Order: sequence, then C-alpha cells, then structure tokens
Amino acid sequence: MNRKKCGMGHRAMIVLLAAATFSAGLAHAADPYVYPAKGQSQDQTEKDKYSCYTWAKKQTGFDPMQQPTASSPPPQQKGGVVRGAAGGAAVGAIGGAIAGNAGKGAAIGAATGGVIGGVRRNKSTKEQEQWSQQQAAEYDQKRNEYNRAWGACLEGKGYTVK
Repeated sequence: MNRKKCGMGHRAMIVLLAAATFSAGLAHAADPYVYPAKGQSQDQTEKDKYSCYTWAKKQTGFDPMQQPTASSPPPQQKGGVVRGAAGGAAVGAIGGAIAGNAGKGAAIGAATGGVIGGVRRNKSTKEQEQWSQQQAAEYDQKRNEYNRAWGACLEGKGYTVK
C-alpha cells in the first residue's frame, strides 16, 4: 500500500499494524463453553457469568470487554533509502569539495547513504514487528489469566467450563 496515495502517515500505519496483531490475538482467545451442570436456568447462568466476569476482572486486572492497549509505545521508524541518500550526498559533497570534486563526492555519499538508510529502515521495521508480536503475546497472556479465573469462578458455582 502506498502511504502517499492514501494519505496515511507513518503513525497510522503502526496503529493499523498493532490493531491487526491484537485482532489476531483476539481470534485465539475465544470464550470457553459453559455448561450448567446442576440444572441452572439460562437466566441464572447469565447472572453467574456476569458475576464471574466482574470477579475475574478484579482478580487479574484484565477486562476482555475493553479495547486492547499497548503497554509501551512503538519504536520510532528510522532510516530510509531517500533520506539516507540525501544526507550522504550532502556529506559527500562537502568531503568532495575539500578533496576537489564535489560532484563525485556527492554521488559516492548518496550511494553510501542510501545503503545505510536502507539497512536502518530494515532494522527499524524488524523492531516494530517484534514490538507488535510482544504486545500480542502480552495480551494473550493476560487473556489466558482472565479465562482461568473466570472458569474457576464458574466451576465454583457448579458449571462445567471447557
């Protein structure tokens, strides 16, 4: 997707990536099945589920009804081929001017800066992917803790939870 064409900035792309990662984590965190093992009515089952939701939320500090939030800000995007090339050209031009050939120095600096900028961008992209994976793993862990507490509460009230 070309960010310039759709008017989407760098921060918006990070937010979309994080949201997609969290959404993938939500798909894995399906609610368990609850069976009223002692013949509880549907109305009683819903009351007990809500009671256990409130208790599990208090015990774990996690609310599955809330939109996931990041525990830390995403890493800053760094580098870029064009940005690196421009910086390299400027430095190369100055170095070339001192040596007597500003044009050649600028060309060498642009090429070198472009390569360095590309490497920085690649590293930065990997850092952002790792951050997204870490956020999803933290969400999954908290959701699993909540599910365990919720299930324990319901089992204590006479339900089978799977």
